[in-house]
This record gives sequence, C-alpha cells and structure tokens, in this order.
Amino acid sequence: MHIITCEQVSSGHPDKICDQIADAVVTDVLSHDKNARVAIECLIKGNQIIIAGELTSLYAPDYRVLVWDVFRSIGFDRLGYDEDVFDIAILVERQSPDIAMGVDRGGAGDQGMMYGYATNETPELLPLPYVVATDFLRILEKHPSRMFKADAKAQVSFDYDSGRITTFLCSVQHSPDVEPGEFRHIIEAVMVLAAAKQGLNTDFEKLVNPTGRFVLGGPFADCGVTGRKLACDTYGGVGRIGGGAMSGKDPTKVDRSGAYMARKIARDIVRAGYADRCEVQIAYAIGVAEPVSVFVDCFGTERQDSEFINAYVRENYDLTPKGIIGSLHLLDVDYNKVSAYGHFTHGDMPWEQ
Repeated sequence: MHIITCEQVSSGHPDKICDQIADAVVTDVLSHDKNARVAIECLIKGNQIIIAGELTSLYAPDYRVLVWDVFRSIGFDRLGYDEDVFDIAILVERQSPDIAMGVDRGGAGDQGMMYGYATNETPELLPLPYVVATDFLRILEKHPSRMFKADAKAQVSFDYDSGRITTFLCSVQHSPDVEPGEFRHIIEAVMVLAAAKQGLNTDFEKLVNPTGRFVLGGPFADCGVTGRKLACDTYGGVGRIGGGAMSGKDPTKVDRSGAYMARKIARDIVRAGYADRCEVQIAYAIGVAEPVSVFVDCFGTERQDSEFINAYVRENYDLTPKGIIGSLHLLDVDYNKVSAYGHFTHGDMPWEQ
C-alpha cells in the first residue's frame, strides 16, 4: 500500500484566524498604498489579540475594524465571541532601513527557498486527498445546523495503489448541549459527499471526533499564531514547502511571491502535458533580484526531457520579485480570499490561471 495523508483546517481554527487578520491588514494597506512594505504577525488567545511586525506606509490601517471584519466573516456566534470584546495590542514599527535598501532596488525582501507543486490527479492540479479534505470543510462550514461551531480539522488518508480513501477523520467543535452521536450522521454524510465529488469510494473508515466531545475550541482552547498551518496553506503535506509563511506579507517578500510563482510554473508544466507531477524550487538572497537557483523535479513523470523543461522555465518567466509582482498583479490581489482553505485552491487567483 502507498497511503498518503493530507490535512486541512477550517477558517475558525485559531491559527487560521491569525492568518486571516494578517492578510486583512496586507490587503487593506496595499489597496491604499501600492508602495507599502508589510510584514504582520498575529497572536490570539481568548479575547487577547496581539498584532505585531513592520509596516512602512503613508496609510494607517484601523486594526480593530479589520479584526472585527474577520470575526464577522467567520461568525461571532460560531466562534463563541460577543462583538467588540477584544483587547488588541498593536506592536508595529517601520521596516528596517537596512532591508528597505535592497528591496527598493528590486531585490528580494529576504533570503529563503520556496516550493511549488502540481499534479494532474485533480482538475485543480492539487493532491487528491488534500482537495477532498478541503472540500469537506468548505461544505461543513455552510451547513445550516447550529450544532456546529467554527473550529474544525479534517484529515484524509488515500491509498495511491488502489485509488481508494482508507480513512477519513474529522474533529469538529460543537455546541455544549449536543453529543457527537447526535450529529455523527451529518458529518459522515458530508464526508461521503466530498469523496463522491471526486468519484472516490465512500466505504472508508469514518472517524468523527474520536476523542469524544469538542466543546471548548478556537482561541479559548488553543493559542493561534500566524504561519503555523503551512501544509494546509499549500498541498496538505504532499510536496515540500518553504520555510516561511505567506500570510501577512506584501509581495516584495519572496516567501509569498516566490511561492506563488513556483506554484504557477509547476502548474503550467503539468497543464501543458510536459509532466504528470512537478515540483519547483526557487531560492533567493536578500537584496538580490535574480534567484540564486531554480530546480525543477518531475519525479520521473516527465514527457519532455529535462533540458526542454528547464529551457521552458528560463525563457518564459521573470523570476525577479519585481517581475513576479508585475506578471501576477500581486499588488491588486485580495489576499483575504486565500488566507483560509489554501492559497492554491482558488481558481480565480492569477497564479492559478
């Protein structure tokens, strides 16, 4: 057996709340100031929220309004909060002039390596168990039952040898006046729906809240921090990922722009039929515009030789931060759309075109 497991979390997971707040700041600032430099982190525990980082801009965001908008979009009642009960600490300073010196000349905002991945096993060119786990949580989020709260996780184990799901796991926060046995049939029906949508078997092992009750959830049960769900943001655990988070950063930070371009290149190679699977690594030095390395791995699935594929990448993509920002229109993106349920699951994003 060749079983691979992928994970996804809901928009009400505490780490995802922080990602959404950080990306709400990025989107708001860039909508008013295209030259802004943004590197924002968020931490949440209970009613306490800390927003910290660097912001260099002529525009001053209203952090409380942005936090309120994120909580409203998820649902105050689903999260277990009353409105306007937050104690928000703002620890934001201007970007270091030493970093700005290199970035303003068109260089990368930091060193690092970014990965992009694509596979032809789904129309989205994403790993199949990751797509199923993500679809499941999206469906569950829209379920009308008031039994379910905002914090949830899903995990799908898929046997690539047999082409079958072996285990489907979900842990969902619920109201204190119900027991898992009362809603198990609903969760299992949504599992079946998400699997059937991909034409997969539905006779897998179904694990629903295997520890029992899950009443205390979200930031009341766990501390949330920006950038702690990188596998959920990318490919569910299939394919390698870079060391830096994408959320909270303007696109001069190659953690974000480089990851998006690496995904686009991998996607274009697979979509063109040059390979069934593709992983692209791009690495940068801080303050330097051109990447220090670009590596393409098709895992033996290529239908063109490696020289052809490498030449294709060299000839068709500007991999400088400025080139990536321009070709993907990254100063005009609504990053609120990608701060939950994955940065590569939204077909209308420019790197998915």
